[in-house]
Amino acid sequence: MESPGDRLRVESAELSLLGARDSNQDRVSVVVAEHCVLLLAVDGMGGHAEGERAAQIAQELLTERFWHTPQPLLDPLGFLHLTIGQAHQRVVAHGASMPLEHRPRATCAVCVVQNRAAYWAHVGDSRVYHLRNGQLVTRTRDHSHVEILVREGVIGPEQMQTHPMRNFVESCLGGESLLPEMSVSRRQPIKPGDVLLACTDGLWGSLDEAALVTAFTSAQTSLPEVLAGLGAKAVAAAGATSDNTSAVAVRFLE
Repeated sequence: MESPGDRLRVESAELSLLGARDSNQDRVSVVVAEHCVLLLAVDGMGGHAEGERAAQIAQELLTERFWHTPQPLLDPLGFLHLTIGQAHQRVVAHGASMPLEHRPRATCAVCVVQNRAAYWAHVGDSRVYHLRNGQLVTRTRDHSHVEILVREGVIGPEQMQTHPMRNFVESCLGGESLLPEMSVSRRQPIKPGDVLLACTDGLWGSLDEAALVTAFTSAQTSLPEVLAGLGAKAVAAAGATSDNTSAVAVRFLE
C-alpha cells in the first residue's frame, strides 16, 4: 500500500478530435491529484438532441464530485456507482421537458486509480482498457447489441466494426429516469509501466484491437504522441463517416 505521503507519479495525455462531424459531442478528462487519478470519457449521443450538453453535464458532475471527495477515496467502487448515477439523474433532469425520444443522452467510461490499484465503471460503449507490456490485461465489455452477439457466439469479434447494428447502444445516461445498466469492475492491481486508457467508440471502433494495444508498447514514445497517432489512424480509417474521436491515458511510473 502507498503511505499517505507517497505521491502518484504518472504520465498522462488527452485527445479529442472532431472527425467528420459538425460538432464535438465527446468530453474527456484526466485529473491527477496527489494520491488519486480520475480518467473519464463521455460520448454525447449524436442521434439525440443536445448530446454535447449531456456529455458536458456528466463531465462536470464527475470531476466536481471527485475534487470534493476526500482522497484516497474510502470506497472507490461506491464512488463510481454513486456519481455515475448522479450524472444520469442530472442529464435526465436537463431533458425532462423534452419528448422522450429527443432527450439528451450519453455513454461514459470512468476510472479511478489509487493505492496501486484501478477501479472503473462504464455505461454504454465508451471503454476502459488496462494495458501492460504491450498486452491487453482486460477491457470493459460494451452495453451494445453487437457485444451481446459476440458473447452469444453469433458473430466474431472481428465483425463488430462492420455489423449494421454496431451503433445500437443498450444502456446510456439520460433519457428515462430509471438508473441505466452499469458495469463496475473489481479492484485491479496496477504495476509500474501499466497504461490505463478511457476512450469513446470513435477511437476503438475504427481500429484493430491488437494495433490499439501494441501502440502503447514502447515507453520511449510519449502518451500524447501515441494518442495523436491512434486518433489520426481512427479518423483516416473511418473516412467520411468518422465520429468524434476521444481518449485519455495514464502511464504509471516507478
